[in-house]
Amino acid sequence: QLKTGLVSHSNHPHISLALGEPKHDAPEFVIDALRDTERVIRGLSSYPATRGIPALREAIATWLETRYAIAVDPESEVLPVSGTREGLFSFGQAMLSGNRDCYTVMPNPFYQIYEGAALLRGSTPYYIPSTEKPNFQQVPAEIWDRTELVYICSPGNPSGHVISTEDLTFLIEEAQHRQFVIVADECYSEIYYAESAPPPGLLAAAHRAGIKDYKQCVSFNSLSKRSNLPGLRSGFIAGDRELISSYYDYRTYHGCAMPLHAQEVSSIAWQDESHVTANRAIYRAKFDAVRPLLAEVLNITQPEGAFYFWPQLPLDDETLTRQLFVEENITVLPGSYLGRKFQGVNPGRNRVRIALVAPLTQCVDAVARLCEALKRLTP
Repeated sequence: QLKTGLVSHSNHPHISLALGEPKHDAPEFVIDALRDTERVIRGLSSYPATRGIPALREAIATWLETRYAIAVDPESEVLPVSGTREGLFSFGQAMLSGNRDCYTVMPNPFYQIYEGAALLRGSTPYYIPSTEKPNFQQVPAEIWDRTELVYICSPGNPSGHVISTEDLTFLIEEAQHRQFVIVADECYSEIYYAESAPPPGLLAAAHRAGIKDYKQCVSFNSLSKRSNLPGLRSGFIAGDRELISSYYDYRTYHGCAMPLHAQEVSSIAWQDESHVTANRAIYRAKFDAVRPLLAEVLNITQPEGAFYFWPQLPLDDETLTRQLFVEENITVLPGSYLGRKFQGVNPGRNRVRIALVAPLTQCVDAVARLCEALKRLTP
């Protein structure tokens, strides 16, 4: 709606930096697996099991063990979901009580699925200002006492900041004491800048804290960002077996089991890391190419993970978004659209999210145009 009636005066092609949708090529070995006619026919000719095929659950458990040095039982502590969006939403429907006096805690700005899951189950959102990373210790004790669910995202969307093991441990200890559930959205876990510093995960932090059964903790991940397969709609939940058992019961009625051929292909994708490493290298090259350009006009730092820049602006975020489209034929996402005004403040205001999902040359072109526009608008 912000762009309604606007016409770009630029002769340059339109480039969108607004959507967090991976655009890199899907792995060729996945495409080859989907060309297997027998596999596809078999998958289309039967109703898939909600629990998922053993091969997929075992591949996910092995990946978790390799990635985080933890033990996860594929029979009771892993469940496939049809992408993290579906899972993050439906888990809230399954776990929240519907008591409006109870809270669902989430970062602000945030992925809107967290808020939608809370509101549509009758829970009251409580927003933690998270211009960078959320400060869980600022949540009042009386809020924690009435909290049922906590959504976290690390690396974060839109900031790219990583929640430290120490902060995860604080949150885990609160969950054990007050009996709320932590839901970790880790869909960006494999998109990180420093190859030697993969982000810590919730289950690994629980394991390190001595909670080997991951009580009150679940993590979600998917192949969308990791493997550039957003259209496959393939993800998983892992963690507390009692929560997963209850969630499984819900899902048998929810009716969203992943098609059999998609499960088989997913199990193959989780077993390969070479394409994931190559994917990170492509994002790293884009960051390295555009960061010096942005640094000339904005105060920026390299995000630890995800594929966004999230700069503070010298002017209103909606105004800049409109101006960039009219003058340069570029679309960015106003930061205030990712946040919610809470206690009088929208922490996304006067920021924009710049998604580096287009090809390298397009990212460089778009960011160069963005910088020239900023120079004109803020001399």
